[in-house]
Amino acid sequence: MTLKEAVLKSLEELGKLATHNDVCGYIVNKAYYDFGAAKTPASTVSALLGDFVRKGDSRVKRVSTGKGNFSYYLSKYEESIFPLTSSTSQIAPSTIQKQTNYSERSLHKLFSTYLKSVNISSKTIYHEQSANSKDSNQKWIHPDMVGVDFTSLHTKTSQIFIKSISVEESFKLTSYELKREINTDYDLKQAYFQAVSNSSWANFGYLVAFEISDNLSDEISRLNQSFGIGVIEIKANPYESKITHPSRFKSLDFKTIDKLCHINNDFDKFIDKIDKILKAQDGYVKSSERELDEFCDISFKSEAECLAYCKEHNIPITDN
Repeated sequence: MTLKEAVLKSLEELGKLATHNDVCGYIVNKAYYDFGAAKTPASTVSALLGDFVRKGDSRVKRVSTGKGNFSYYLSKYEESIFPLTSSTSQIAPSTIQKQTNYSERSLHKLFSTYLKSVNISSKTIYHEQSANSKDSNQKWIHPDMVGVDFTSLHTKTSQIFIKSISVEESFKLTSYELKREINTDYDLKQAYFQAVSNSSWANFGYLVAFEISDNLSDEISRLNQSFGIGVIEIKANPYESKITHPSRFKSLDFKTIDKLCHINNDFDKFIDKIDKILKAQDGYVKSSERELDEFCDISFKSEAECLAYCKEHNIPITDN
């Protein structure tokens, strides 16, 4: 019996949520596989379980238990393990919160690094600095972060041409709603519709999370198809972050942009610096771009910096 077969047989017989340690212990007790002189058999099992998920093997699924840890199960047992999505939502939040000790804001620098790597300049929007900041409804208006992506054209002729047709075609604005974890259907609905609300002004809107339960993939796809908000899974190594569901393009809502400019100074400055780039004469474009870059969030220069930052801020680092 191969190790892969032993893992699948163990999950089959366990018939419940199991950690990699549970699976490894079961394999050893049943003598399904001889690990020989291997010093860390549990790590080997953990890596193999992670491979099932990463490679999209439909037989195995996992659910986050916080701090980069996961429990695994066979997908055919999903209905018996999770008879009602709502029942898991009664248990998961309190458990996860106790195990999670990094802040949502600590993810911003990681995410800005990812955005920078795909040529998007981004800025955190602090809703607490806005007018009427004590209003609890502000979270449904303000994006957590905003980004701008300028259309890359290499000749002066094409640059002039696109602006003569429509200035809006020369850049795209994106709104981002960041969350640490999305573990239950309730978490997903609340976060997703918050992203729907506070991205109404932008060309694209994304819900961004560090940990997303695999159990929610079908519902995320349904929401994405219905409402168009995309989903990005951010990683401790931000360069490995990925768009799991793309956002649907829509035209800018200038009335809402005007409202955000009125109540939040940083958002107003962000839009102003974009406007300066769009209107700058040839000799001043580079200086206007530098001005925007200096105003935007700081990003990391290397993976080593990211790793040190994650350790300092207790952000889970895992290969799973």
